[in-house]
Amino acid sequence: MSHKRIPKRKAAIAVGGVAALGAAAILLPNANASQDNSAGAATPKTLKATGASDLSSQLAGLLGDAFAGSYYDSATQQLVVNVISGDNNNVVVQAEKAGAKVREVQNSTAELTAAAQVLKTKATVPGTAWSVDPKTNKIQVLADSTVTGTKWDTVLSTVKSLGTDMATVKKTGGSFKTLVSGGDAIFAQTDQGGVRCSLGFNVTASDGTPAFLTAGHCGVAAKQWSDSQDGAPIATVDQATFPVSDFSLVKYDDPATQTTSDVNVGNGQTVQITQAEDATVGTQVFRMGSTTGLHDGTVTGLDATVNFQSETDPNGVDTVNGLIQTDVCAEAGDSGGSLFTQDGGAVGLTSGGSGDCTAGGETFFQPVTAALTATGATLGDAGAGAGAGAGDDTATADPSATAADPSATDGTGDESGVVDPSATDGTGDESGVVDPSATDGTGEDQNGTGQDTGNGADDGSSLTSNH
Repeated sequence: MSHKRIPKRKAAIAVGGVAALGAAAILLPNANASQDNSAGAATPKTLKATGASDLSSQLAGLLGDAFAGSYYDSATQQLVVNVISGDNNNVVVQAEKAGAKVREVQNSTAELTAAAQVLKTKATVPGTAWSVDPKTNKIQVLADSTVTGTKWDTVLSTVKSLGTDMATVKKTGGSFKTLVSGGDAIFAQTDQGGVRCSLGFNVTASDGTPAFLTAGHCGVAAKQWSDSQDGAPIATVDQATFPVSDFSLVKYDDPATQTTSDVNVGNGQTVQITQAEDATVGTQVFRMGSTTGLHDGTVTGLDATVNFQSETDPNGVDTVNGLIQTDVCAEAGDSGGSLFTQDGGAVGLTSGGSGDCTAGGETFFQPVTAALTATGATLGDAGAGAGAGAGDDTATADPSATAADPSATDGTGDESGVVDPSATDGTGDESGVVDPSATDGTGEDQNGTGQDTGNGADDGSSLTSNH
């Protein structure tokens, strides 16, 4: 979001973001035993991403146990809904009448949930992650370079125990870790030095006061936050949750602060944020921040679990659940930043990711809808005359026109073009395990100085929780 200083700290900080665009990091085979029920079917509706998300939510309630996930086909602009195989003609008819394209699959939502619980019980080791991929009707499991020896054997044996066609497993370079740096930054001071995170979205707290959302591990790291590196604090953490979830509600210290509901995408342009929405696999999403500029990617998985190596316990693990998985890359300094759609939907807050904006990677996000529900906050402006401090950014941006080429990492956000996933270093190879040495790595500086540390190059494609 845009911001500028006006009397009484109106528009103190507006939505920040984070930057990064990546290539598809996990490409999995098509779902088995799937088919389109086209005979006599109603014509699927043409939908925007927001409409697809709304329809998916409606059908999940309508279809009940027969619902096995959904995804957005951006090529046809249709919502594809999975239903479990069996005597479900009535279910198919209902979904088709609602405007969805229906296909039958083997694995029900309950079965996938149960499989994820097995992984949680038997394979929760640092450096692993998993999410549900409705396109394949499977769980996609990711393991970083630290998962070796008996740990790797445990992951493989656990996946195998789930049965045929229930899950796939991939290796990625680097390791899960948390980094402290920033995007469109907010700053704090700790006993270990200066830290920097990104502001996600401005909101109104349940008591009517102005606040913003950012990552939970940022709120756990520091209590007070400033809008300048050496400035006085202007906001204080009200709620912070990490691990399990990853969100913080931070209230502006001055209740007269006026905020704006837009994302600053650079070059004097903003994207107006109009609503919070749930992610749908297959939809295009954007992320913005000062680390690498404006980038875009696609939602690739839902209900992801990520097991970070604990920074406080060498033998511990910080597990975060319910995340959105994307093929957007990440670099140090991205945590808490805003994930949004071209139509102005607030989707997520940056939690962690692997790779950099040269080689690509994947990033996980805390769903905004869950953060709003948990904190009681509402998306939008707060304070008298809210929105008056929108700054000088009067143009409305089309984020797709300025998505950065990940081969350029100067942080300006002025680069044009979208990455070709086929040009990545092999992370999309379905046939084998990715060689961590094939990536050039990012985010190795963990000194907490508040400097831009997103361009290190010594540990491969680090899967990080990017502050």
